[in-house]
Amino acid sequence: MDCYTYILKCSDDTLYTGWTNDLAKRIKTHNAGRGARYTRGRLPVKLLYYEIFSTKQAAQKREAQIKKLSRREKLLLIKNS
Repeated sequence: MDCYTYILKCSDDTLYTGWTNDLAKRIKTHNAGRGARYTRGRLPVKLLYYEIFSTKQAAQKREAQIKKLSRREKLLLIKNS
């Protein structure tokens, strides 16, 4: 089963990073207001970037790495994908 690490752009122009094993369903969940608490007040969200991994652990590890990046570094990652 594929797992994904993703970056969303929120309506207030902030970025949110997460992981999931069903990317399309997760984006719908976020936009329905049932996703992460952070995104609930910042709807709608738009998918800007994602990476695919073969394990949950790898996706979670990458999520943690991306969350440590500055906004500028995240935008460069998105731009260079």
